[in-house]
Order: sequence, then structure tokens, then C-alpha cells
Amino acid sequence: MSYEKNRMMSEIPKPTQREMTILKILWKLGPATVRQVHEQLIAQKSGKKVGYTTALKMMQVMHEKGLLERTLDGVSHIYTPTISEEENVREVLDNMIRTTFKGSSSKLVMQLLGNHETSPEELDEIRNFLDELDNNAPK
Repeated sequence: MSYEKNRMMSEIPKPTQREMTILKILWKLGPATVRQVHEQLIAQKSGKKVGYTTALKMMQVMHEKGLLERTLDGVSHIYTPTISEEENVREVLDNMIRTTFKGSSSKLVMQLLGNHETSPEELDEIRNFLDELDNNAPK
């Protein structure tokens, strides 16, 4: 990741849990209107109904915070996340490794594998990934 991209990402505030719900919808749908996002919020049946105007206000605030880009398409605004799902996951994990595991990726992996049931298929996938990393590491 370039320095400029990394600097820009660090300037964007961390999304709240409700904002993450909207980001996840937009990552799934792609660029969308408030109405499309609102329909998805209703379909999730998360127990708490979100009104259209609440969804609109949340997305406007997310735009002001730099979490969403907004373009005009006729009379509708189209919203797009400013960070990809992959970038978000990477940033969250990097922060967790830095703050919780004192910079140690291995401590994170051992914690995950030690505290959760891992299927034989998942272990095979992890082994294959580690083998690939080892084969591509500079000698």
C-alpha cells in the first residue's frame, strides 16, 4: 500500500457498528442509493427497524466523515465506500496485532487456533497457505 493511501486511510475515522452494517451492505451491493441500502437494512431483520430518513442521515454523516463517496445520478445520490472490505479487514487486523498482541502475528494465530474449533479442512487450508508463504519467501 502506498504511503499516500495509508495516510488517507488513517485520516478516515473508524466506522461505528451501525456504519459497518451500511458498509457491509455497500460492499455486497456495490454503489447504491439510500433506498437500496434501506431495503437491505429492513431485510436483515436485525430486530431494530431503521427508518428511511435514519438511513439517509446515517449515510450523509458517513459521507461527511469520509467513509462514503456520493455522486449524483439524475435525482438520486449514489453512495460508494471509500475503503474496500479487504482494506478494512487489513486495517482492523493490523491494529489488533499492534495493540493487543504487541505486534506479533503468531500470537494472534495461536490465540485463534487455540480458542476455536478448527476443522480438518481449515487446517489443511492453513497449511497450504503457510507452505505457499514459505515457498515465496526470499531465500
